[in-house]
This record gives sequence, C-alpha cells and structure tokens, in this order.
Amino acid sequence: MVKDELNIIVCGVGGQGSVRLSHIIATAAVKAGLNARVGEKFGAAQRGGAVASHIRIGKDVHGPMVEEDGADLIIGLEPLETLRVATKYISPDGVIVMEKRNIPSADINFGFAKYPSMEEIVNGLKKLAKNVYVLNGTKLALDAGNIRTLNIVMLGAAAALEVFPFDNEILKETVREMVPPKTIDANMKAFELGYQHMKELLAK
Repeated sequence: MVKDELNIIVCGVGGQGSVRLSHIIATAAVKAGLNARVGEKFGAAQRGGAVASHIRIGKDVHGPMVEEDGADLIIGLEPLETLRVATKYISPDGVIVMEKRNIPSADINFGFAKYPSMEEIVNGLKKLAKNVYVLNGTKLALDAGNIRTLNIVMLGAAAALEVFPFDNEILKETVREMVPPKTIDANMKAFELGYQHMKELLAK
C-alpha cells in the first residue's frame, strides 16, 4: 500500500499525544530521505479540545495541510474526533486506525454537541473509508505499563499495515529519540503490542 506520497492525519483531544505522534512520523520520514510537512489544528482548549495534526510525506510535498478527501491514513486517538476528521478528509480508498475509548471534547462536555454511540461512529466511518480498524489501545497502553503510550500503541498498529514509505526500524529509532527518556521501555513495548495486535486483526 506504500505510495509515492502519503497524507496522514492524527486526531484526538488535547493531552493524548497526537502532536508528538505526528512529529515522530514526520521525523522518521526525514530520516528516510523524504520531505515531510506538518500542520496542526487545535480546538478551543489545548487540553480537552479537539486536535488534528496533518502530515504530508513524499519527495515533492509542499503545503502542510491535507486536502479534503485526500487522507490516505487517519490515526484516531478518540472516536468522535476520528469521525469528525474523516467526514471531511478521508479518501474513499483510505484507512482508519481508531482507539475505541472515548474522551468527550470540550463542546460535548459543555453540552454544545451530543456524543453518538460507538456503533454509529463505526458505521459512519465504514461508509467513508476502505478499511476501518478499531482497537482497545488504552488496554494495550496499560499492558505496556503507561497509559500515556496510547499514541505509540496506535503508531505500532498503523506500522503493521505497511503504509509508511520507510522501514519500521527507522520509526522505532525515532520513537526512542523523541519520547521522554524514562518512558522509552514502555513506549517500545507499546509499539510492539500495537503492531502485534494489528497483525492479529489482519489475520482474521
């Protein structure tokens, strides 16, 4: 599935590590000799508000923002934010990797919007994208020893799809360099757990 140009969006709510994850992916691409551009959109509050990070990778990419209906991959750290982003950005041939645990964003908590059921979210995503994979990434992060490694669990899961135009060893090396030193072991375990879990899903 590797393409000459890859358009990715990482989305969730503030505090989940989506921005760090987007920079890990972009840095790995640069290490592999590719161009990478990153652009971010934040909701009203950095922690608890919606966050979407756009990553464009390729030899000739210029602008940082993914075009509408142009995302090849969405890594969703929160279900409703995944649906919101996918509705605008996912390509019909795109792939979505989503965490199932919900963390309502500020507009939900303030009563400005209603949270749909997981069934509604998944059914909506399946109408938009070619493939949708739903993980209990929070459990895997806890198994890795640190719930804050959810973003790296999801990275490992995405890596198992073989969508990135560079070797997974580059990705893991970049994770080691860009996470806090005390969390390296937990993050590397999180990557492997996410990777293996996705391989099991693909084998079914």
